[in-house]
Amino acid sequence: MLAAGACGVCMSATEAQGGYPIDPVPFTSVKVTDEFWGHRLKASREVTIPLAFSKCEETGRYTNFVKAANPSDTIRVEGFSFDDTDVYKTIEGASYLLQTYPDKKLEGYIDSVLTIVAAAQEPDGYLYTSRTMNPLHPHDWAGTKRWEKVEELSHEFYNLGHMVEAAAAHYQATGKRNFLDIAIRYADCVCREIGDGDNQLVRVPGHQIAEMALAKLSIVTGDRKYLDQAKFFLDTRGYTSRTDKYSQAHKPVVGQDEAVGHAVRAVYMYAGMADVAALTGDSAYIKAIDNIWDNIVGKKYYITGGIGARHDGEAFGENYELPNMSAYCETCAAIGNVYVNHRLFLLHGDAKYYDVLERTLYNGLISGVSIDGGGFFYPNPLESHGQHQRQPWFGCACCPGNVTRFMASVPQYMYATQGDDVLVNLYIQSTADIKTDGNSVKLRQTTDFPWNGAVSMDVDPETEGEFALRLRIPGWAQDAPVPTDLYSYVEKPSAKYELKVNGEKVNAMTGDGYATVKRVWKKGDKVELTLPMDVKRVKANDNVDDDKGKLAIQRGPLMYCFEGQDQKDSLVLDKYIPTDVKFAEKFEPQLLNGVMTLSVTGKKLLADNKLEDVTLTAIPYCTWNNRGADQMAVWMPTQATYAVAKPEPSLASGAQMYSEPTELTSDAPAATSNLNWAWGYNDQWEPKSSADTSKPYHYWWLRQGTTENVCYRFNEPKEVSSVDVYWLAFNHYDGDYETPESWQLYYRTPDNRWAPVKTADTYGVEKDKYNHVSFEPVTTTDLKVSAKLRDGKSGGVIEWKVN
Repeated sequence: MLAAGACGVCMSATEAQGGYPIDPVPFTSVKVTDEFWGHRLKASREVTIPLAFSKCEETGRYTNFVKAANPSDTIRVEGFSFDDTDVYKTIEGASYLLQTYPDKKLEGYIDSVLTIVAAAQEPDGYLYTSRTMNPLHPHDWAGTKRWEKVEELSHEFYNLGHMVEAAAAHYQATGKRNFLDIAIRYADCVCREIGDGDNQLVRVPGHQIAEMALAKLSIVTGDRKYLDQAKFFLDTRGYTSRTDKYSQAHKPVVGQDEAVGHAVRAVYMYAGMADVAALTGDSAYIKAIDNIWDNIVGKKYYITGGIGARHDGEAFGENYELPNMSAYCETCAAIGNVYVNHRLFLLHGDAKYYDVLERTLYNGLISGVSIDGGGFFYPNPLESHGQHQRQPWFGCACCPGNVTRFMASVPQYMYATQGDDVLVNLYIQSTADIKTDGNSVKLRQTTDFPWNGAVSMDVDPETEGEFALRLRIPGWAQDAPVPTDLYSYVEKPSAKYELKVNGEKVNAMTGDGYATVKRVWKKGDKVELTLPMDVKRVKANDNVDDDKGKLAIQRGPLMYCFEGQDQKDSLVLDKYIPTDVKFAEKFEPQLLNGVMTLSVTGKKLLADNKLEDVTLTAIPYCTWNNRGADQMAVWMPTQATYAVAKPEPSLASGAQMYSEPTELTSDAPAATSNLNWAWGYNDQWEPKSSADTSKPYHYWWLRQGTTENVCYRFNEPKEVSSVDVYWLAFNHYDGDYETPESWQLYYRTPDNRWAPVKTADTYGVEKDKYNHVSFEPVTTTDLKVSAKLRDGKSGGVIEWKVN
């Protein structure tokens, strides 16, 4: 039997299963009328979701299901093994959106897609087009039989997870079972074939998400077996053939206390752990997820709410490793971080989890999609010299698909109940029909948040009675940007929040981050909350190297950045802001769909180390890169020492970077980071050491002991006579990076051959310095560094100068 009144992320559990102490108000009960979020939802409805559906058609996602319904040994299986999830994610986002914008045409389109999906499902429920369309010659990542490579690259369980997430949202939004039944049949197939019983295989997901999805399916259906399967996946992790940090399988999940490995996989697993903790009451799970949360928010969390410091492995770095320009901060990881913090709030009831959720939501998450809904970021860096640019889509479309499904789900994070209490967690203009244990309350919220801190609420209970209204007072409105010592404010708050009921000031009870008013409520009652929105400077913990001598700027929940578009000379990185200057605020309705800008008098560092006064303008970080690629910084220096004067152009800085494909060895992965692209080694940033990964660099990820290369192409033939190479070398759990065993420099001859330069110099491989090589001058269009990596080691190049 299906549980009634279930919400989008964590539905009310049955009595037999226990569940979260706090119940979220489902997205089906909330209607957003807010300008800030209303525009985002409108863009999602009019641009993002139609784009996602069109890309599913254009890129053959739907065709894969048609082929799977008509399998043949002549079909060539292409794309990624997780391409099915793009269809599921888009349906999920569209389902959420149907609550705010009912659309029979869209609903009919979804039904037509689900007809195609259903036809591809095998008789026993298995649904994985990458195998089904050609069982004899499936996708290269799929293995020869079911589940053979599910811990590696097949993504069979990952596909299941996104299918279930989408099916639950579709069922709640429409009441239809057509998608839910498909998901149940596939989940039943997994439950039959995977486990520790007779005739079952012991497997865990290579890419997590099935854990949280199966916990949800258990609640939606009331069937305990799905929760048991989710717990099996978690309990078994670390005990199978997969035991690496990258996939959080280096130790049993209940023994983990640090966030490591691929950030998206990690937060999906942590969300599943929170679900299992709540639904089973397992104290070991609760302790583990609490420890991991402490580690993230205390040592691995960006001020913009992003997580995942490293491009290589899309992974968490070491404690306090939070570089700005090379930050990965994948959009998917930000979405997963919202899932984790929402669940931990429902489990513990402490507003500190919403302080993190709100920071991520308003900054490092919505920065992942353009204001018009048609451009996307994978990484969300905190600094750029213009190399970052939004893309209209990606071949591996994880982030666009995730944004598609998440954006319309925002209403479900706004309100919650606990017994008769009503909790307001996000301040977004809206109406909500909230059912508590003993009442029904209509709450109408009016606000111009996040530009203005004034929030008005009409409270209309169906029955006059006593209950508590609990209003979250964000940490940023008090004395802490985050609930750890990772970041702190330079200035103390200039004002405190103010709370009125029916025009009279009240002294609310406080605790756990809430102002609580308990009284007999009746129709017509009005609550007014005013949050201080003063501009604050944020300082990072001294252990964060890349933020030393710098401050970030915050107003309300929004972090600000300085973008070249708003500066007179289009430059940012050569500026600094003294600590004794004040910011001026101005709302600009015509800029970036309407934003509050901040202006300040700063200093510009010139090439001769002279200084000049300049006016600097900051915009909300979530709106950057909507006007083209440019310089950008969140953390601004407070003195000239940390500013970088614009360097004069060089041969290297004006060259095109690239890498030539190399022959793969039989035991090397099929897709590696060194093929066809290169970046970072001509940006003229001076490294502090060979382990300095705070700025862009090129690396040969997952390549060990092979011969790799990086190249320059000049816009016309250039005479060159020496080079300086600064090698990358640092320890990493995906493979240690070391200087190469040897290397050689080649130039392209007039007849288009590669020839070695003639030199008497030694090809140096020393760390922490430039390795200089002079040679007989050559005139050429291309240069190539060919490096032989050490056995068992990878490598890379931080900087490569040409003279």
